[in-house]
Amino acid sequence: QVQLVESGGGLVQAGASLRLSCVASGLTFKNFGMGWFRQAPDKGREFVAAIAPTDNVTDYHDSVKGRFTINRDNARNTVVLQMSSLKPEDTAVYYCAARAGVIPITPEYDYWGQGTQVTVSS
Repeated sequence: QVQLVESGGGLVQAGASLRLSCVASGLTFKNFGMGWFRQAPDKGREFVAAIAPTDNVTDYHDSVKGRFTINRDNARNTVVLQMSSLKPEDTAVYYCAARAGVIPITPEYDYWGQGTQVTVSS
């Protein structure tokens, strides 16, 4: 059974940093592209960042480029989203997702975590 478990969300002030982690189990992690998406109230799920399975190719939404960094540790089945210079518009539930072999920027992923809330106050 595949599980993706996110952690690290919270309430911070604008300009602060947060580090989200996602630990995967039940899959061969090194074979999966990993993505982060977010969903604000009354909005659709939005692509944030993704990282390829083994060559560390990354992709970011324009709104987070230069502020967010995605990394993975295949030995620990973990993907991390380091977020800095947070803005109120970054407030959302953040989801970790896994897709075999590729990293689409649409929510076409095989597995999803339960989400972690990030709230940025102004």
